[in-house]
Amino acid sequence: MTESRNYGTFPWIPLPDPRRLRSYLNRLPLATRGFLAVLTILYVVSVIVPGIRQWGALIPMEIGLHTLYRLNTYPLLHWSIFHYLLNTIAFIPLLERFELEHGTIVTTILFTGPFGLLPGGIYTLLERYIFHFEGAAIGASVWIFLLLSSEAMKMYRNNPYFSLGESVQIPTWTSPLFLMLLIHFLMPYSSLLGHLCGSVVGYAWGLGYIKFLAPPDGILKWIEDKLNLLGRLPHFVSVDQKTFGRYGVLPTTNGGGGAAAAGGRPGLNGLAVGPVGSTQRLGP
Repeated sequence: MTESRNYGTFPWIPLPDPRRLRSYLNRLPLATRGFLAVLTILYVVSVIVPGIRQWGALIPMEIGLHTLYRLNTYPLLHWSIFHYLLNTIAFIPLLERFELEHGTIVTTILFTGPFGLLPGGIYTLLERYIFHFEGAAIGASVWIFLLLSSEAMKMYRNNPYFSLGESVQIPTWTSPLFLMLLIHFLMPYSSLLGHLCGSVVGYAWGLGYIKFLAPPDGILKWIEDKLNLLGRLPHFVSVDQKTFGRYGVLPTTNGGGGAAAAGGRPGLNGLAVGPVGSTQRLGP
């Protein structure tokens, strides 16, 4: 007599397939893997040594020359297992998309530097000199709203409005703000101001105001070639492998004419600018 068991589900709650989860984790690019590992290790350490949360938290009244490290450590720590899981599940897919678009080096530089310093600095200034709040803020949610706001600006360019009925139109760039308010309502102890500071930086990145924070592609390409990073580092995303390029794929049009007959695609003034049926992206 054989016994049949279903290991994939409880009688009423479906469980994720571990094979699909393993396959997804195996596809993650290098920087995303690194941040996932750091978030997990630091959570485990914080369970064993709870004082590390207070050491690395963003506490505006305690920021000084000797504690500036807090502006980089606060997104890496979490209060509880629920806090860690919720932030990690939301953050990792967004970070993966960002890395595939901008490359491993840019992702590492931004998320270990400006993308922690800028929202943390704005938060510190507001809390220290306006609101006088003495609580500790930690968690990767500041990065989540930064990336959501950046993505919202891309969505806004392609689809400016959500339509509710025939007369109500809501700008798509506001979607992270509604989510922020919903989370603050459901989780009263979440930092609304911290999330808002992350969104401000994300909007600035999406609008292109702080694109200068990312190193030029030419320098990155030289470093990658000099160190042979693509050959040495598994899952590394180079400048040449970026999915969309730093500024996206430029729209192209097809048309007829002598250039098409010669095997090219006509551009302005009938000049051939590429092979038939292809699209081109400026830059490397």
